[in-house]
Amino acid sequence: MKFTAKELFDLLNYQDECSWIEAKGGSESSHSVMETVSAFSNEPGLGGGYILMGVAIDESSSSPAYKVVGVSDTDKFQKDFATQCAGMFNTPVRPELAIEKLGGKNVIIIWVYEVATRQKPVYFKSEGLPMGAFRRIGSTDQRCTEDDLYVFYQDNTGFEQTPVKGITISQVDEQAIKRYRVLREKANPTAEELAFDDTELLQSLGCVDREKPDELNLAGLMLFGTSAAHRKTYPMLRVDYIRVPGNRWVENPDDRFISIDMRGPLILLVYRLIDAINADLPRGFLLTDDNIQATSVGLPMKVLREALVNAIMHRSYREQRPTQVIRYDNRIEITNPGFSLKPEDTLGQPGSETRNPLIASVFHDTNLAETKGSGIRAMRRLMQEAHLVLPTFESSRENNEFTVRLLLHHFLDEKDIDWLNSFLSLDLNDAQKQALIFVREVGAIDNQTYRQMADCDTLRASSELRMLKNSDLLKSKGKGKATYYIAGLKAQSQDPNTQPQDPNTQPQDPNTQPQDPNTQPKEEKRLLLMSELHKDICVKVNNLKKRENDPAKLTEIIKEICSLRAYSSNEISVILNKREDYIRKQLIRQMLKNKELIFLYPEMINHPEQAYLTNKAE
Repeated sequence: MKFTAKELFDLLNYQDECSWIEAKGGSESSHSVMETVSAFSNEPGLGGGYILMGVAIDESSSSPAYKVVGVSDTDKFQKDFATQCAGMFNTPVRPELAIEKLGGKNVIIIWVYEVATRQKPVYFKSEGLPMGAFRRIGSTDQRCTEDDLYVFYQDNTGFEQTPVKGITISQVDEQAIKRYRVLREKANPTAEELAFDDTELLQSLGCVDREKPDELNLAGLMLFGTSAAHRKTYPMLRVDYIRVPGNRWVENPDDRFISIDMRGPLILLVYRLIDAINADLPRGFLLTDDNIQATSVGLPMKVLREALVNAIMHRSYREQRPTQVIRYDNRIEITNPGFSLKPEDTLGQPGSETRNPLIASVFHDTNLAETKGSGIRAMRRLMQEAHLVLPTFESSRENNEFTVRLLLHHFLDEKDIDWLNSFLSLDLNDAQKQALIFVREVGAIDNQTYRQMADCDTLRASSELRMLKNSDLLKSKGKGKATYYIAGLKAQSQDPNTQPQDPNTQPQDPNTQPQDPNTQPKEEKRLLLMSELHKDICVKVNNLKKRENDPAKLTEIIKEICSLRAYSSNEISVILNKREDYIRKQLIRQMLKNKELIFLYPEMINHPEQAYLTNKAE
């Protein structure tokens, strides 16, 4: 093997787990190890990866660090592992194994080869495709989706080429064709397709059915079809623009949101959408280092356009649900069905993974979208030039969606500037200043959120967060990968709106701040939480069987509970007398996917006080 156990162990402590190294301690289930085997076997271009058995995260360390726990019975592990690799998958996997001593204990190095293309995907026979196969995305093993199967099978026929039965070229919006011709001529006056008639143009763009050239395919319908044709065939493939008062989803049930449903040819829709949002945007101000007079600025329109075009262009049209653009007072959230085909840590780097190449080609040819792979980089550059916090991105393979957040509450006002001026002696950079404002607004920040805001790698983010911690501006909480930061004593003391509180002398209000379950007896906590609920909800909870396992029944009760206020997964588990991991993984995860629940802190999904509210729009 290329690397020794010590070299892999040192790499883990230097850079943490990565795309080609996974650490597994003695407590991991055999299924967890086999998921990594599937992921290393499948990931295109990775070449394979290492699993270091007998090494686990050191929970006592304040930064990501690993310790040697060893493998007690190496012979038994090797026999069981080889048997599982040969029999659990649709095709046998033959990894290499070696036993080495590390810190006086036995550890096992496993090298898993990437299998040949013709053998992919490697999946669990008992689970089938696509969910039984895994890919290696960053340092995680992710279940495959239908989109991944196209990668494995190298199928060049995308879903956008699906014929739309009964929708002919006669149902093309003439204004959409005209808009394409105008934009294309501006981009390239000599483009040969400008000389084609409308039918030839649609054929050249790949927008018609190959078998029936007089009928549109899905790409043709979405790009050029009339609104009536959209409503008739795919009514849920639309864009919903939702204006929500306040910073959270329907905080006041009596103050309902305003929603505008938009559908029609994409090449016209994007302009209507931009105009609607632009009319709602605030205007902030910019204070340069050498000028005390603030100048008026706003969210750059190219940033908004790029975010919207990316959502429309890269969304999954397999998913029968709308793209949502939600305008809160302090942010814009754009959520489109379909996770990012590029790993989150490579967003903004050159190169593009395109889910809908025909739709993307039309947007690129008309200059509605940046050149391939540069859109996110351009958004970050423009936000930085406007002295705004960089956009943050969240890709969820589990929920099959991608979210862009433009945090409008980071327009600096006079109070923000006065507050930051109290830290001038520390020579903070822009990213660190923005992180302090973020913590003031949201309450916490983690490495991932900081990386996206600062457009930097993990090591730089760790270093700059550590500097803020050492200056008492931030305080770290949690361990290892779960580390996050809250306002430190110095930041609190300089903020007139926030005074440091000693949790030992100032008890928290359970109606507004969940109490730490480790400091309160479970039964006492349950009685307190139950006292908040309406009588009819209490009756339903008390009538649950001791081992109730009906997801539909539990889901309905959770929706009723979270309609009262935001509840954490721990609080819900205490009320229902269930394990928290079961509540979170089996119920809340699916409810978020189904849009039955929403996050209390959508700006930071891993917020330490994350809780859930019932989605009253559903």
